[in-house]
Amino acid sequence: MTLSEQYDRQTTQIMERMLAADASCVDVGANVGAILSEMLRVAPRGRHYAFEPLPDLFDDLRRRFGGNPQVSLFNLALSDRSGRSAFQHVVTNHAYSGLRRRRYDRPHEEVVEIAVQVEPLDAVLPADAAVDLIKIDVEGAELEVLRGAAATIRRCRPLIVFEHGLGGSDFYGTTPEHVHDLLVGECGLEISLMADWLDGRPPLSRQGLHDEFHGQTNYYFLAHPRR
Repeated sequence: MTLSEQYDRQTTQIMERMLAADASCVDVGANVGAILSEMLRVAPRGRHYAFEPLPDLFDDLRRRFGGNPQVSLFNLALSDRSGRSAFQHVVTNHAYSGLRRRRYDRPHEEVVEIAVQVEPLDAVLPADAAVDLIKIDVEGAELEVLRGAAATIRRCRPLIVFEHGLGGSDFYGTTPEHVHDLLVGECGLEISLMADWLDGRPPLSRQGLHDEFHGQTNYYFLAHPRR
């Protein structure tokens, strides 16, 4: 099992443990819809919001999920601002695509710059929308997404599964301290490794998140209400 597959499995385990059948989720960077499918399986009566800026992937999502009244699909990138933005479409590896170029593990990736609409989650969701879980996989732009969702996070206190690692986040000038200060200091959540949370182990300190990030030991994390 690859590390990515392990993170997806842990995300599903968290959803199965914590989400009721009518829970509502947000999938930021929905890609081919693998996690969105799990959201629908675990919470079939919930309201789910999925965001994917790449036109081809969005069209595929619309064909697969567009007829489901529980799903709202958005062909845009989430950020902390509204407007149009350049977006780096990594044609040879869609999963690397993002608002900025990042480090690519494979040489000679083909990158085409396109224009996409960007919006804060707080501006897109209905003001009274309930949110139980947010998944964020945006190749380094997670701090911008979190800042644009801060009002929703403070109001709903959802579980947040998010990617955060060297090779992506550092290309946005983001440090683990920025993320910890926002989610823990401002929003009152805790941050754990998903495996630790599932096993009931303590959350990460600010230094602990720093060490995981710079040691490149893990690059997926869970923000959650204090136990």
